[in-house]
Amino acid sequence: MARKIEVVPYDPAWPGIFRQEAEIIQVILGANLINLHHVGSTAIPDLAAKPTIDMLIEVNNLAALDACNPTMVQFGYLPKGENGIPGRRYFQKLAGKMHLFHIHAFEKGHPDLARHLAFRDYLRAHPHEARAYQVLKQGLAARFPNEPQAYTSGKTDFIQAMNQRASAWRLLRDSKAPPPSSVDDLSS
Repeated sequence: MARKIEVVPYDPAWPGIFRQEAEIIQVILGANLINLHHVGSTAIPDLAAKPTIDMLIEVNNLAALDACNPTMVQFGYLPKGENGIPGRRYFQKLAGKMHLFHIHAFEKGHPDLARHLAFRDYLRAHPHEARAYQVLKQGLAARFPNEPQAYTSGKTDFIQAMNQRASAWRLLRDSKAPPPSSVDDLSS
């Protein structure tokens, strides 16, 4: 049986849980790590979400990351390779069927790095868009509680439209502001 999809109210502990796990990942990846960010719905204040912490990792070299797989396994992570996205390395940390952490890792310069961060930052800056996303997710979780694929597919059009708006917004914002810190999420 597939895992049950549950969208729960925002938990203010999520950023701290991210930071604790991020410290472990920093040690494992060492000098290969460039950036480590809290992304996904748990990174958006006041947004209801599946209680899974998503991490976005930028590394210098994917082969060096792959060499860390045995250590990642020792810390409870399941390496899933690209898992459908070329150039990505995906890891899951589970407790039974409950997904605790997902890691999406890319080599520096991969366009999905900017896409994930733009999506997160756009929702943080636009609470009305975050609320619309929350309503969609809650409706899909109620409709497809035991169908993760249907839940994910139901979000696709919204996410694609949001990615376009977020990308345009980020280009405009970045043209007016100094560059962000390279470890922006570890201090938040």
